Amino acid sequence: MGKTLKATCKMCRREGVSLCGKEKCAFKRRPFPPGVHGPTAGRSRLSGYGIQLREKQKAKRLYNIMETQFRNYFVHATKMKGDTGIFMLQLLETRLDNVVYRLGFAKTRRQARQMVSHGFIEVNGKKLDIPSYQARVGDVVGIREIKQKKGLLNDFSERMQHVQPPSWLTVEGKAFSGKVISSPEGEDLKTVFDPKLIVEFYSRT
Repeated sequence: MGKTLKATCKMCRREGVSLCGKEKCAFKRRPFPPGVHGPTAGRSRLSGYGIQLREKQKAKRLYNIMETQFRNYFVHATKMKGDTGIFMLQLLETRLDNVVYRLGFAKTRRQARQMVSHGFIEVNGKKLDIPSYQARVGDVVGIREIKQKKGLLNDFSERMQHVQPPSWLTVEGKAFSGKVISSPEGEDLKTVFDPKLIVEFYSRT
């Protein structure tokens, strides 16, 4: 399974937006590209292709996905009847690691992916350690009982009091579980990148 090894906040600064989900993201303190020139460097003017490329990179880095897998989401979305950009977003949002993050079980998507890979998560009562699993309407996603007392979850109850999941999910913090009640759509699909530009990028390559 491929993974990105670059410093997450450096990628946030490169893309000009906070992508890592951390409260203390470096981009909030230094909202300019990384490098020796500091805040005086400025961002170069991009061509149409360059703008599309940057939107694709934002999406990949937001969901922590490698190129081949990301392109496969695009290919899958093109085979569905309707708006390819919307379908691609829905596929990304319903990844199991993203569902775990949206439910508030993890502080960042990277942590959510780690929880899934390390066997913290169950779906419909069965252990599932595949971050890319596509959650379906009706799936119950929870933290396995054997993992509920791990140090990673010491502040779980306190955190869950402040969680506001999107409308397509419900959460039962005391039960360490949540449920997919519908497909994400409308306001729940608003994001930091423009999926139309990503569709245009792949359509021209």
